[in-house]
Amino acid sequence: MTGTATPADRPWQDARLPVDERVALLLDAMTLEEKLAQLGSYWFDRRGAGEVVAPMQDTFGARRPDFPTAAQHGLGHLTRVLGTDPVPADEGRAKLARTQRELVGHHRLGLPAIAHEECLTGVTSYGATVYPTPLAWGAAFDPELVHAVGSAIGRDLRRLGVHQGLGPVLDVVRDHRWGRVEETMGEDPYTVATLATEYVRGMEEQGVVATLKHFVGYSASRGGRNHAPVPVGPRELADVLLPPFEMAVREGGARSVMNSYADLDGEPVAASASLLTGLLRDTWGFEGTVVSDYWAVAFLVTAHGVAADAADAGARSLRAGMDVELPNTMCFGELAPLVRDGRLDEASVDRAVRRVLRQKAQLGLLDAPLPDGTAPGGAPDDDPVDLDPPANRDLARRLAEESVVLLANPHGVLPLGAGAGAPLRRVAVVGPSADDPGVLLGCYSYPIHVLPRHPELGMGVEVPSLLDALRAELGDVEVVHERGCDVVGDDLGGVDAAVRAARDADVCVLTVGDRAGMFGRGTSGEGCDAADLRLPGVQHELVEAVLATGTPVVLVVVSGRPYALGAYTGRAAAVVQAFMPGEEGAGAVAGVLSGRVTPSGKLPVQVPRDPGGGPQTYLGPALTRRLDKISNLDPTPAFPFGHGLSYTTFRYDDLTVTPGEVPTDGAFEVAVTVTCTGGRAGTEVVQLYLSDPVADVARPVKQLAGYVRVPLEAGQARRVTFTVPADLTAYTGVDLVRVVDPGTIGVQVGGSSEGDVLHAEVELTGPRRHPGADRALRSTTTVTQA
Repeated sequence: MTGTATPADRPWQDARLPVDERVALLLDAMTLEEKLAQLGSYWFDRRGAGEVVAPMQDTFGARRPDFPTAAQHGLGHLTRVLGTDPVPADEGRAKLARTQRELVGHHRLGLPAIAHEECLTGVTSYGATVYPTPLAWGAAFDPELVHAVGSAIGRDLRRLGVHQGLGPVLDVVRDHRWGRVEETMGEDPYTVATLATEYVRGMEEQGVVATLKHFVGYSASRGGRNHAPVPVGPRELADVLLPPFEMAVREGGARSVMNSYADLDGEPVAASASLLTGLLRDTWGFEGTVVSDYWAVAFLVTAHGVAADAADAGARSLRAGMDVELPNTMCFGELAPLVRDGRLDEASVDRAVRRVLRQKAQLGLLDAPLPDGTAPGGAPDDDPVDLDPPANRDLARRLAEESVVLLANPHGVLPLGAGAGAPLRRVAVVGPSADDPGVLLGCYSYPIHVLPRHPELGMGVEVPSLLDALRAELGDVEVVHERGCDVVGDDLGGVDAAVRAARDADVCVLTVGDRAGMFGRGTSGEGCDAADLRLPGVQHELVEAVLATGTPVVLVVVSGRPYALGAYTGRAAAVVQAFMPGEEGAGAVAGVLSGRVTPSGKLPVQVPRDPGGGPQTYLGPALTRRLDKISNLDPTPAFPFGHGLSYTTFRYDDLTVTPGEVPTDGAFEVAVTVTCTGGRAGTEVVQLYLSDPVADVARPVKQLAGYVRVPLEAGQARRVTFTVPADLTAYTGVDLVRVVDPGTIGVQVGGSSEGDVLHAEVELTGPRRHPGADRALRSTTTVTQA
């Protein structure tokens, strides 16, 4: 069937009708095969075994039928039409529009598909802005700026005709060796929750469906290994891993959730009715769609061993609450015989189809085609698309600058030249991260994710290297460069030249870290897990050799995870950390080194002292800290969570908690005065931590409960007030029910989780209380002139 139809022919296309009525009319008109087609997807990908960007992509992708066969009964989703082959944005948009037109014109129901795309560090399309990685968002501690980035990405997706973005990642880091640390916003659930919720709001305000990844537990894999089993207990699940998803659903309005590949204590999430239906829908009230991570339904057979075959896997997942199988239809397409012989209730199919069709109605995809046959819900194809405009680059620059963390500067070597007794004449820039702009980009950025197969196309966007940026930043200062070694490999042949360059310079900027990749083709990223937290390759040997020269060394780590820096911290003149800061990242780092940018970033993950000994996060009970005669291993980090220095100084005074006693269903205010006591302006990230010294279960020594960026001029003071619901002291008790206990709660405010901070207490009074699904999830903050 071709051409357009009137609402009388297809009454569900009448936009004047209520959504649920339109969905019911369409569902009644569908055959079983047409229903199942709405629960699947199609990916036009043709990568080989050495080019995969998803697990088992080459194996499962080889079983995919051609598009006309796959779409003969319609289609629920289109997978990454723009993010697969590198074509200009206008061409990719036109390809997507043609595909949608074909779906509408060659099927009796006239339904286009939901087009989805990756969006972790920007639109995954050729020529699109590459923003800093989410771990850098965490370091910036700036929800408003993250909201603006989410809005910009959503706007660009809609201009391309894409309806759904696969992001953000809400996994809370539990082991720094895990390759996907760069995709997370850190190791603290409150930080992850608040930043991710703002990103979701930004996308959803542009009419794009945000997809929460990866629900839930993926980051807690055993040994930090990708796809490894997750032996997490119900308390850690409830108190650490789930809160970001809860906030993004309840407050962010996310309309889609993607399952985790993990099995939790033996139960794969893709087949967990307690998570996908009981918690997500029945408890939190989620009304959107649950989509599978790529081939996660098939993994119930091949990886988890809980299903006999593809049809069994599809039935188990569908019953549990999965709605859409991505990236191709493998298992859900086998369900018709099970429905017809009674092994699968068609009501389970109808439930998922209603959710998909309701989302299509919200996106305008149930409307009638335009008179020229253009599919509804698409993008105008006569509007030129610039996916890297100045406004986007400005957002990328601002976020990169806010995310750079000054870890150490004991002798005032930074800003470069500012504290020297003589003019700065020569700077040696050595190390593998200096002349390679690719080290600034995360594994899901288009240049790293897709373009390695197409070296002739370069980066697709302008990405200066750190070396280029430093030369531009330092002006008349002579900048000499030696690579020294590669990020990976064991070739030390360039170390002697790097040592000579450092010895002959006034200052050496030594750049080390990661290069992102996929499944072993990098040192950070999906499937690029680390055996320990030593710098990759022979970078440690390079650092040791350069430190031995006696020249002041500024160690710059550009990485997707924290590496053990304890061996260098007492010997480097300064240490700077940047978490893959994106296309504008080189200028941001160079600006911090020169002093043009006053650093304000704080660590969203602690930096370990030693490379082994059980990597862990700050969020643990007393037994995770160093205790006398407990162990010969010292778990104290080199730099704690929340740490970050500035080129100015800040003083905290007059901490008050009012009232001093508050009922277990009440709230209290924590106020502090912050003063810029240095000679230049700066921005301080004021951090509030709570502790529960006596509880029914072992509680974290401290846990973040609020933060705010406070810009201050030299000499300026501002009063910061946090309003804290007692619900933020809740924890999962021995009976696995969340509880707020009466008793003493410790309060800490400062510029880090450790160090020079202020302490107070508040007393919770009244009965023990069990907050429900409407519990308060965050504190609120006001900043006034002191």
